[in-house]
Amino acid sequence: MKRKKQLFYDDDLVEWIRQNKKQLYWLAYSYVKNEQDALDIVQDSIQKAMQNYQQLLNKEKLKSWFYRIVINTSLDFLKKFRRVQVTDDETLRYLSSSSEDQYENLDLAGALERLPTKYREIVILRYFEDLKIEEVAYILNENSNTIKTRLYKALKILRIDMEQEEG
Repeated sequence: MKRKKQLFYDDDLVEWIRQNKKQLYWLAYSYVKNEQDALDIVQDSIQKAMQNYQQLLNKEKLKSWFYRIVINTSLDFLKKFRRVQVTDDETLRYLSSSSEDQYENLDLAGALERLPTKYREIVILRYFEDLKIEEVAYILNENSNTIKTRLYKALKILRIDMEQEEG
């Protein structure tokens, strides 16, 4: 019989989760494009964080550590189920209206969706989650210079895509 891992956490972790639950949801949603799946991913991520919290030596890295868990859980989910969810415009407007960080510009949202994942995740983490390059590199387990290069390329692709949409 397999034993369940014991949960380790403190009040700071619980409070941080409460304060950041919307951002965690939107981060998961940006990968899976499904409300219920995103909620499941956040729930799984919280459980993983509580099971491994004692391993986090630098509590100042809580945000980037937790984001890494959400992203890895999202990627594992996508690999496991290998499915793409298509969200209609009405559902997208409904879901985004409940968050402060909504994509006001649908052209930008569409351009972001067309970006390859390795570029899109960097743009989302850097600009929508307001993380530093070093934090993005930590979350994605990449070198900071690699992140800078991909960010530059992503912005260039977005600019070209947006210009084509206008013309």
